[in-house]
Amino acid sequence: MQIADGSVATFHYTLKNDAGEVLDTSEGKEPMVYLHGAGNIVPGLEKRMLGSKAGDKFHVRIDPVEAYGDRSQELQEVPRDAFPKGLEINPGMMFQAQTQDGEVVPLWVQEVTADTVTVDPNHPLAGVALSFTVEVVEVRAASEEELTHGHAHGPHGHGHDH
Repeated sequence: MQIADGSVATFHYTLKNDAGEVLDTSEGKEPMVYLHGAGNIVPGLEKRMLGSKAGDKFHVRIDPVEAYGDRSQELQEVPRDAFPKGLEINPGMMFQAQTQDGEVVPLWVQEVTADTVTVDPNHPLAGVALSFTVEVVEVRAASEEELTHGHAHGPHGHGHDH
């Protein structure tokens, strides 16, 4: 079976930046599982996965626009008291904030002082070209429940954002 919209694909991967640094890998861990066509992985990788089948191995470089986008927004300073009292906040943490129009957006903490928290609304990999080495392990039809929920189910089908 080939990967197509409505299929669930399982794959191992190694993710590197242009400097060759490993940013993430499934090596020594469980493979990633995703529902194709549901936007569960970065668009450039999802496009390249289309038509692949179990046993396929490939390398693909994805420009930022097809990954986490270009860096488009400036750092923002938020008053420390906008966060729950007593909450420990450290650089690298991710929070979700709600905009005035009700949209939920992720923010990554860059710096913390006694009075302010500097956050970055850009994904940490925004502006970075991504190179994936992929081995497709399994391809199967998605269940009705998976299609309804918009993601793969099973022991390893939750919690991934690549």
